[in-house]
Amino acid sequence: MAHLDSEVKEECLREDLKFYFMNPCEKYRARHQIPWKLGLQILKIVMVTTQLVRFGLSNQMVVAFKEENTVAFKHLFLKGYSGTDEDDYSCSVYTQEDVYESIFFALSQYRQLKNISLGTLGYGENEDNRIGLKVCKQHYKKGTMFPSNETLNIDSDIEKDCVHLDLSKSPQDWKNSSFFRLEFYRLLQVEISFHLKGIDLQTIHSRELPDCYVFQNTITFDNKAHSGKIKIYFDSEAKIEECKDLNISGSIQKNTQYVLVFDAFVIVICLASLILCTRSIVLALRLRKRFLDFFLEKYKRRVCDADQWEFINGWYILVIISDLMTIIGSILKMEIKAKNLTNYDLCSILLGTSTLFVWVGVIRYLGYFQAYNVLILTMQASLPKVLRFCACAGMIYLGYTFCGWIVLGPYHDKFEDLNTVAECLFSLVNGDDMFATFAQIQQKSILVWLFSRLYLYSFISLFIYMILSLFIALITDSYDTIKKYQQNGFPETDLQEFLKECSSKEKYQKGSSAFLSCVCCLRRKGSEDHLIPVT
Repeated sequence: MAHLDSEVKEECLREDLKFYFMNPCEKYRARHQIPWKLGLQILKIVMVTTQLVRFGLSNQMVVAFKEENTVAFKHLFLKGYSGTDEDDYSCSVYTQEDVYESIFFALSQYRQLKNISLGTLGYGENEDNRIGLKVCKQHYKKGTMFPSNETLNIDSDIEKDCVHLDLSKSPQDWKNSSFFRLEFYRLLQVEISFHLKGIDLQTIHSRELPDCYVFQNTITFDNKAHSGKIKIYFDSEAKIEECKDLNISGSIQKNTQYVLVFDAFVIVICLASLILCTRSIVLALRLRKRFLDFFLEKYKRRVCDADQWEFINGWYILVIISDLMTIIGSILKMEIKAKNLTNYDLCSILLGTSTLFVWVGVIRYLGYFQAYNVLILTMQASLPKVLRFCACAGMIYLGYTFCGWIVLGPYHDKFEDLNTVAECLFSLVNGDDMFATFAQIQQKSILVWLFSRLYLYSFISLFIYMILSLFIALITDSYDTIKKYQQNGFPETDLQEFLKECSSKEKYQKGSSAFLSCVCCLRRKGSEDHLIPVT
């Protein structure tokens, strides 16, 4: 009787394992189990993508409104602005007269803003809760300089003086102020800051409630280099605030309610998917424990790590992460829609990443077909080797990045900072912009010019002809290995051999299997029903 009970236990475990590794269609044919998770994933793909598209269109209007206002501010407050930034700064001046004219031009434009601006703008309060301009200048504490005699006497301590200009005074009063008598030989920078408020009305055309903005604008005259060229920077930081009093007639409010209901339905769908996937992982871990205990008891040895990892379904983990991000992103979107929150960037990152994971998860269902499964198996087989290879190649890449930055930085726009160097080298690896990178090097130093040629030729030759070819060879080798396995059979593990015994015993145990299956079903209906994983 003990031997029969052991056989029953083994047969039940084998059937549960076989059922666990079935695809949804096979599970439905075997036990008529409806693939709820598959249906939920298909529904979720449609709903999450629709939600993302709607939010993306709304976010585009927000970004466009900010960018267009920044361009408008530059034309309004920067004298002689051409419409295109010169470099990382907006424009530059070269004489003292131009500096004074640029400063007072910005002050005068601010004072008559309501008469000249085309936008829905008004004056806002600054950090001191005052309406007006705040002008600050930084300069060395004291000093004298005589370039003709090559003499310099300067105190490197920096002083900062600020003045608040309100709208009650005329521009002429500002010009007569002693604050604006600048000593350029010790001047470091002049900073003009002011706040403006605006309302984005274009959202009304999309049947959405309008947003209220606060623009924190700063105009900086940078003279830190003392090179005879003062760079003028314009920075505008837009913050969305809740409008205090909105009274809009029409169907906008009803449309907002429909969108909120749709977002709530997305949350419910993702919550159901999250619960089902979490349940499947828990049941799979319980089945794994049953198999490990049985294998240790019968064969007196542990199951290999590869077989243990077979019970951890990475696709479910991906779906859980996607569901969590979608739920959080949808809650943020609902708060943004109701104008209680204004964090568009965080919401777009959450919704965008979750949609990416949802679509990547579709590959799991394509993997049930052998023709599509090659991609997944190749990625799994090549990933460890590719990561080790990238770690080694990354050391060489970092070496070239630091070398290019320190040597070519002063002579080439694409090597000015480490981030730009890394992007430039990555584009060279992909064969982009090669001639421009060679041609833009300044020939002010023959030694640096020769070094740049050696640097670029060696990098391109090493990475394109050697490292990139080896990278592709690693993936190709894994692909060939998987193709051979599909033709000749995969190496059998302990788990696969255990499941194989099930099919080999089917013909031999025709009479006894009916009795065993009956016992298994009776036992499964009882205490072990919760151990059957549903994947």
